[in-house]
Amino acid sequence: RLELHFLSPCILFCFSMLPKVVKRRVHALKRLQAQCANIEAKFYEEVHELERKYAALYQPLFDKRRDIITGTVEPTDAECEWQSDMDEEEELAAEVKEKASIEDAKKEEATPEEDQKGIPEFWLTIFKSVDMLSDMLQEHDEAILKHLKDIQVKFSEPGQPMSFTLEFHFEPNGYFNNAVLTKVYKMKSEPDPSDPFSFEGPEIIDSDGCQIDWHKGKDVTVKTIKKKQKHKGRGVVRTVTKQVPNDSFFNFFNPIKASPDGEMDEDSEFSLATDFEIGHFFRERIVPRAVLYFTGEAMEDDESFEEEELEEGDEEVSNLCSF
Repeated sequence: RLELHFLSPCILFCFSMLPKVVKRRVHALKRLQAQCANIEAKFYEEVHELERKYAALYQPLFDKRRDIITGTVEPTDAECEWQSDMDEEEELAAEVKEKASIEDAKKEEATPEEDQKGIPEFWLTIFKSVDMLSDMLQEHDEAILKHLKDIQVKFSEPGQPMSFTLEFHFEPNGYFNNAVLTKVYKMKSEPDPSDPFSFEGPEIIDSDGCQIDWHKGKDVTVKTIKKKQKHKGRGVVRTVTKQVPNDSFFNFFNPIKASPDGEMDEDSEFSLATDFEIGHFFRERIVPRAVLYFTGEAMEDDESFEEEELEEGDEEVSNLCSF
């Protein structure tokens, strides 16, 4: 949402002009506001506990989703019934329908129906379709992500520091030994004593990845380069081989760490903020609504929401400029 910072100098100026006795009362209001922030923090702690509680209720449904995706179970005819929006169907042009039918027929000819198992490349399709994820995806990652069976979110237990864990479950593959890759996002949900009014709810403050046990020669996060070096004294040229970092989605599990003193360069701050945003997006959008990202329907909703946000921001500016 658009933040109207240009109003602040005027407000501060008006406050500075207030009589001392009125300022004193405003300070009392600020103390009350700080107490509100502390109550709000307790509210979000209970929200986190509710999320953990309801995650357990969702999990059997997500397990069934995983089993259908992987082909472990075949849904019944009753489970496959879905009421389509007939109005939208009727709006489709006849030639578009015909083209889709031809394409489907070609696919069925190329891949016999009996060879299909589950929903092939379900998660990979989502990664390739969602901009935030496709930006991290490299061509050499795709063959590995075909083995991704499920993504789960686990919430920290009561009494533990607030956090959530993303679990990426893989079937046995020729790239690494891990059955599950994890990413833990640590959260803070209390006002900063030095700036209590900035509190707007829980925020991610750090993340921990995991060690990937790569098979020999299969680590896509590094690449081998050869460089020629000339000996200064003897003039002999030799070829040196070394490994250097390589772009890959799997760098996601080796995140940049937040600096304890808060001192970070601009690139590091951007990388950290992006990592936090991606973790939040997996938790809030991708995992709960995976099938809608697979079909593309969720992305249409996201685009509509962003357009509404921009329109509201433009309207706020327009209203202010009319004064």
